[in-house]
Amino acid sequence: MRLSGKAAIVGIGATEFSKDSGRSELRLAAEAVLLALRDAGLTPSDVDGLVSFTMDANNEISVARELGMGELGFFSRVHYGGGAAAATVQQAAMAVATGVADVVVAYRAFNERSGQRFGQVSEAAARQVNSSGVDNSFHYPMGIATPAATVAMLARRYMHEFGATSADFGRIAVLDRKHAATNPAAWFHGKPITLADHQASRWIAEPLHLLDCCQESDGGVALVVVSAERARDLPHPPALIAAAAQGSGPDQYVMTSYYRDDLPALPEMGAVGRRLWAQSGFRPADVDVAVLYDHFTPYVLIQLEELGFCSRGEAKDFIAGDTLELGGELPLNPHGGQLGEAYLHGMNGIAEAVRQVRGTAVNQVPGADRVLVTAGTGVPTSGLVLKGQT
Repeated sequence: MRLSGKAAIVGIGATEFSKDSGRSELRLAAEAVLLALRDAGLTPSDVDGLVSFTMDANNEISVARELGMGELGFFSRVHYGGGAAAATVQQAAMAVATGVADVVVAYRAFNERSGQRFGQVSEAAARQVNSSGVDNSFHYPMGIATPAATVAMLARRYMHEFGATSADFGRIAVLDRKHAATNPAAWFHGKPITLADHQASRWIAEPLHLLDCCQESDGGVALVVVSAERARDLPHPPALIAAAAQGSGPDQYVMTSYYRDDLPALPEMGAVGRRLWAQSGFRPADVDVAVLYDHFTPYVLIQLEELGFCSRGEAKDFIAGDTLELGGELPLNPHGGQLGEAYLHGMNGIAEAVRQVRGTAVNQVPGADRVLVTAGTGVPTSGLVLKGQT
């Protein structure tokens, strides 16, 4: 049995994106789920499955209870932070494709700016009584104790091996902010930046500037998944799931895998890419829009290489022209990404992919029918290829 084409995303919902939501994470989750169901023309009583991240503070039964859902026949959690984003949709798709559930909602909601800030040092991360705590205990005492600090080591090695510069990383930030500037839902709506702004922004962990790092956001996003057959009877054109995959590489750690022979690489994304192309029957040249997880700008360049859009070390040249512009060969993050729209652990990127397939995006790419979406990198990760019915 093949998963490709058997399920579709038929509803998307999101709260506003802010720095201080003023309400609980459970309320954010409930609002996003309710909006997604309304978008799909469904009600809470139709839902029989829920999927989220292990990091999400909102239990499935709590969301179900608050929204008046009935019995749940399927519930699942996916680990590894932002790497879980596309995998939540994969879980939902597998459930509906196999008849385990009929309507599954994937959700993620947090007060990541006004509450627990992921970008700061967390002593608890190294004190966990599990293998993750052991892993973190090796590098946290050395001062490598934030996501930016861990990624900086890999970024520096990438620059050394391939001649990339801080300005090459900055081009991703400038592009995302350009797209966010014309997206009313984006936190940085109306606030583009220049490469000079990027270069002048303060260091977070060299070689990463502030504007190389995604923002911290409050908000919630939800996605409704049903079978392809049921999708035909719902209000919006479905975004068919042409491929869904997870991947973890050899000697995998979190954020940076220090003991690999090839340090400046993301083999977990390479594994995802190979599975996506095999499932969908597409190749990189077939992609109309790329929504790539942009928590840190260097990882966008490396993803382009791992996914086969260019060869190792050539991403700096691949992005040098207008390739990633809305009218270019590979439009990137038309919503502004996590650098420009909001950091919702990649779920807002999936919602943007659905809008592109529907043809309703604010920064719509003409003829967008095949959209690639990736989840967090540096960790075990996931990805999707969504397509229209054409």
